[in-house]
Amino acid sequence: MTGNGGKILVVDDEQEMRISFFEVLNNAGYAVSVAENGRMALDMLQKNPVELVISDVKMPGLDGVELLKQVKTSYPGTLVVIVTGFASVDSAVEAMKVGAFDYILKPCPGEVIKETAARAFALLESEAYSHALSESAVPAGLGLGARPRKDLHKTIIGQEANWLKVIDKAKAVASSKATVLILGESGTGKEVLARYIHNESDRSSGPFVALNCAALPDTLLESELFGHERGAFTGAFTAKKGKFELADHGSLLLDEIGEVPLHLQAKLLRVLQEEEVDRLGGKSPVKFDVHVIATTNKNLHESVEKGEFRRDLYYRLNVIPLHLPSLRERKKDLILLADHFIGKFSAFYKKEAKTLSPDAKRRMLEYGWPGNVRELENMIERAVLLGRGPYLQVHDIWDEEEQRTAPTAEKAIEGYGEDSYMRGGVEGQPADDNLERQDAAMMPLRNMERQMIIQALRKSDNNRTHAAKLLGISVRTLRNKLNEYRSQGFI
Repeated sequence: MTGNGGKILVVDDEQEMRISFFEVLNNAGYAVSVAENGRMALDMLQKNPVELVISDVKMPGLDGVELLKQVKTSYPGTLVVIVTGFASVDSAVEAMKVGAFDYILKPCPGEVIKETAARAFALLESEAYSHALSESAVPAGLGLGARPRKDLHKTIIGQEANWLKVIDKAKAVASSKATVLILGESGTGKEVLARYIHNESDRSSGPFVALNCAALPDTLLESELFGHERGAFTGAFTAKKGKFELADHGSLLLDEIGEVPLHLQAKLLRVLQEEEVDRLGGKSPVKFDVHVIATTNKNLHESVEKGEFRRDLYYRLNVIPLHLPSLRERKKDLILLADHFIGKFSAFYKKEAKTLSPDAKRRMLEYGWPGNVRELENMIERAVLLGRGPYLQVHDIWDEEEQRTAPTAEKAIEGYGEDSYMRGGVEGQPADDNLERQDAAMMPLRNMERQMIIQALRKSDNNRTHAAKLLGISVRTLRNKLNEYRSQGFI
């Protein structure tokens, strides 16, 4: 009973239950995220919709039944399982009336949780469910969670020649076993392209497993990659498959591959070469059949020259390099993408669709887009929520402070590199780590960088891992930036 990479959100105010459910479902092959309350869950769903929500009932603030109601309204295609240690007929009846997929009691064995998740995903995969969902009154484009699982991937949008060239190349190599290395600034859509490669391949019916290599400490990263046997280390109470095993007959995305520490790079190289993995504490290697896709916003060639990344691993990963163009290099796609996001968020928030004013279009073409497509999507979402009248104006997309400090495309291009707008330098050129020596014209970009980091931390309730994911940078980069701001007295 394996999860095949299905996405699950566990919501519980008890840390032990969150950890327990995470371990059980993650070991079963699901992509699991956790939230400690209903409000956090809704915020996470907005940014990263899932196919199944497993929620406690008794939580402070927004309880499980109210969360269920809001999920069913905003994400009709998402299934919800209610879990509680406070059994009552009334709450069970209410949950089922609202549309809960199932209702189970604490304490519940791991096998019960896995069996319930398996039934939920079996329903999601069924033709009957897909037909029922398509026949229901669900607004088109309501959100990723509103569609059946087999359609759960972001749309590839663009007509700029440099973008289409990458897409054509990606499609051509999708069904090969050659390792793909996707390069590009933060926010350019590297994970979206990785999922496109998987969906276009002859492995599309297999699992798509993703691992952010920067989001875990070294000890956990090794276990997540390669797995471990029971008793391999303190706390290893059960055997656990690593991501390579979970992605068998499918695709494995190694996100932010440049953050893998040197001592693990040698082991990773051997696994890629031999196509077999040794679990921690294991007695014999386990074979696997996986198409590996890696992404980074780092200049890996420069990291090799600095001795921070193994040269042999770099060559092993760089079999099929795909360089994603920045948004400022996709002028033809800017307005096309903006219109797509306007339609998406207008439907999501049940607002009348607006159009961009001529001034807004002109300003968008002049703007530097340090956060690329991710930044565009976030700014359009805000504009859809705050805009008045039939047109989205410049002040709907940028507030007054942002308009004063926003970088132009010409100035912004000076400040991109290893970590997008977080560092100096251009892809393929050395980054200038001494920010104090940069030209004064770059100050607005630095102010925007700090503002975006602070906003991301607020939005994620000061969870650095979530904030780094929102920003499209590594946790390590975020930590260094916060230390820099603290030393300068900004925070």
